[in-house]
Amino acid sequence: MPYDFDQITDRRGTHATKWDVGPGELPMWIADMDFPTAPEIQAAIQERAAHGVYGYTDVPEAWYDAIAGWWRDRHGFSMEKDWLLFSTGVVPTISSVVRKLTTPGENVLTMTPVYNIFFHSIENNGRRVLESPLAYAGGAYAIDWADLERKLADPQTTLLLLCNPHNPVGTIWDRETLERIGALCWKHHVVVLSDEIHCDLTDPGYAYTPFASVSDLCRQNSITCIAPTKTFNLAGLQTSAVAVPDGVLRHKVWRALNTDEVAEPNCFAAEAAVAAFTKGGPWLDALRAYLAENKRQAWAYLERELPQVRPVLSHGTYLLWLDCGAVTQNAQELAARIREKTGLRLSPGDVYRGNGKRFLRMNLACPRSQMLDGLSRLRRALGD
Repeated sequence: MPYDFDQITDRRGTHATKWDVGPGELPMWIADMDFPTAPEIQAAIQERAAHGVYGYTDVPEAWYDAIAGWWRDRHGFSMEKDWLLFSTGVVPTISSVVRKLTTPGENVLTMTPVYNIFFHSIENNGRRVLESPLAYAGGAYAIDWADLERKLADPQTTLLLLCNPHNPVGTIWDRETLERIGALCWKHHVVVLSDEIHCDLTDPGYAYTPFASVSDLCRQNSITCIAPTKTFNLAGLQTSAVAVPDGVLRHKVWRALNTDEVAEPNCFAAEAAVAAFTKGGPWLDALRAYLAENKRQAWAYLERELPQVRPVLSHGTYLLWLDCGAVTQNAQELAARIREKTGLRLSPGDVYRGNGKRFLRMNLACPRSQMLDGLSRLRRALGD
């Protein structure tokens, strides 16, 4: 079935966070897509809406089967039903786990630059962010293993927040890397929470590896956050899952989610997830191909028109991580100047910490004409 990703959907006037911008402005910042979700998901939501009664809702058996089937067939990883817990979102899960598994003043470690809301979940709960900056050389990122182990060995470090694939840099961590992270965390008694919300948004021909799949140690010592929300543009439905293979750790997470009242679905959350994971495959494959072509054209445009801006090579997410070091060391100032001059809104890289002060993040999950408009605005802002 053909899908039209070139069609522009007007999101203004829908209270969309991304599109809360002024007239003529173009938002390419927050990580949601400007594509309608798969028709099969729309149909499932419309069918449920047509019932007319929207009461309290239990998680159906089909939800467990759909998730287990997707990870088995799509990612070669067998999940057991007992591992899975419903949550209203990945961020609520992270915040709940931080509160349950750590105490105020302890370190929560993460490799930066990384998804900025990690810092909110840590600091808003009175814990300390401990950064292990990724090494950056030759336009690519890698783990600084010596720094990572030194910080894991700190007795005050009790939780690692892993991003796989890694937002904003787009790295898909390979099996060997994940196994090494897992071994170090086990050695130093640090639990791993792996945020895998971007896992299905990889370039065609590239696949992600679930952290819990790589070794017994990783499986026993991990909490994995997964969701259809990034993949199928369903963030507003507040639907996600947590996979925790170890029974003792799972009980703690279950208690955390229920204590914080984020363990119950609204009446559309499970229906949409089941439709996504049972019927959304063809739509996703078409989307991945479209996004890969967006990336290819963006790279070619920047190389031709803005060689001073260097995108970081990545095969995960729909985000372009732009090295603007030849232009600025102040991403906030640069992002503000671009917006003021052209109306293009990008994410300043310093909010992701690490070496983000020289970067901008650009969201390419939009119709191609819209993406090219954004690139043209970027050239006008920086090309003078």
